[in-house]
Amino acid sequence: MTKASQFKKLKRRIVFMGSPEFAIPTLKEIALTHNVCAVYTQPPKQFGRGLKEKHVPVAQHAIQTGLPLFTPKNFNSKSVLSKLKSHKAEIFVVVAYGLILPTKVLTLCRFGCLNGHASILPRWRGAAPIQRALEAGDNETGVSAMIMGQGVDSGPLVHCCKTPIQKNENFESLHNRLSVLTAKCLSKVINNLPESLSNPRAQQETGICYANKITKEDTEINWSQSAAEIDRKIRAFAPRPGAWCHGPRDRLQILAAEPCILPRGTTQLPEGSFLGKSNDGAIIIRCSDQGLAINKVLPAGKKPMTAEEFLNGVVISVGDLLSNRIKGRV
Repeated sequence: MTKASQFKKLKRRIVFMGSPEFAIPTLKEIALTHNVCAVYTQPPKQFGRGLKEKHVPVAQHAIQTGLPLFTPKNFNSKSVLSKLKSHKAEIFVVVAYGLILPTKVLTLCRFGCLNGHASILPRWRGAAPIQRALEAGDNETGVSAMIMGQGVDSGPLVHCCKTPIQKNENFESLHNRLSVLTAKCLSKVINNLPESLSNPRAQQETGICYANKITKEDTEINWSQSAAEIDRKIRAFAPRPGAWCHGPRDRLQILAAEPCILPRGTTQLPEGSFLGKSNDGAIIIRCSDQGLAINKVLPAGKKPMTAEEFLNGVVISVGDLLSNRIKGRV
């Protein structure tokens, strides 16, 4: 048996760091074949009128499966660092943790910190790579495994897995696919330690762009954009946080739509105008170049519904505007 094959059979001691649902497939995957000696997540979140505390998804999974759970607010104190060191991990595996790791953490264990990021770096460094790839109309994305450093997603790469973005894919479907791909990508690196870390590749200096955190302003629909641009925005934020506009009664989230031709006799109506209903019940809205057929919506305070169900409960006429950007009857 070669020395390399002996290494591959080792069961590694791993500290896993992650918080949202996206990180759970990776935790499940590595826990099957390695010793996850501790799970670190963001602290519990407060919600509701009573400000009750609720664990983040990875913490909930750790509790359910009996994995040791730690939720420090940061790594500034000696006691937190001492506890982290006491796990005697060979590698820290980080997926969407959400807390900054100082240099003293990055260098604390034998193999350092391995991070899984949902893009092909250096494109879409930052907080919202899945949404920004969809919004930009990228044809391809993927997952990058990198050795963490102090910069934002700028560490050297050790493995990448690519995947095409489907024509009508939205945030939810791509998020779910990439979460599984992240698990496969990082597991391959971990299972082939130390060889998998022996030849890290510095990220290219060209093609760097940042996936900024999603804001309320980002999700508001501007009907003066093209139907294709608005369609991409809707898919990028569906089903959460949801692209929205001002509807007949209140804010209206749009969950599914597609570009369409303008109905006859509506070409002179302004952008944001309601143009009527399609044969299959879709709401047609005027964009800068053509129409947008809206198939599924989420009215404020309601459950998701089809466009036809929504139209049955409101009063709206051809020419009414679904936007506060242009003065109209809505």
